[in-house]
Amino acid sequence: MSELDEAWAIALAEAEQRARLAGRGDVADYLALRNSNDLLRTAGIDWLLVSFTKLAGEANRAGASIQVSNTDGHRFHIGTSTMVGRVVTLINGVRQLSVEAGWPRVPRDGIVRGGGLAAGHILHLGLRSASDELLLSRSSAGSPQWKLVNRHGSVLHESDIRRHLAILLNV
Repeated sequence: MSELDEAWAIALAEAEQRARLAGRGDVADYLALRNSNDLLRTAGIDWLLVSFTKLAGEANRAGASIQVSNTDGHRFHIGTSTMVGRVVTLINGVRQLSVEAGWPRVPRDGIVRGGGLAAGHILHLGLRSASDELLLSRSSAGSPQWKLVNRHGSVLHESDIRRHLAILLNV
């Protein structure tokens, strides 16, 4: 979590407490929901990007030569909305796989369609048909889960991540 994200979380918690003390339960409830959603977004994005990074590391230990880079504050578009988040880029020779995930931060950025908490892409440079669009939502148990939008909303599993890495490695 960046310093800005930490400062934002502290500011939200303080605003929620001030709203409760002022008798503004509606505002306090909204801020509590916002904080809860931000925690789910962060956990979901962390899981996604760490999973790709970890499996790329395993492939490297098995003889691959994948270069990994991470970028915070990454801006990307899904539809007409702008998402702000993180991207992990995996490079193997001339092949490149980018995994980007985030959510709109200000009203002018738009919305996450489909009732999602966050959105993302798994992009194979030059192989559009192998790419996936992602939507982070709550599971029935309340935990975050990534869905593959272009694959009829099926849930993203580690096997899907391994499939994307196999495409990157041209296996």
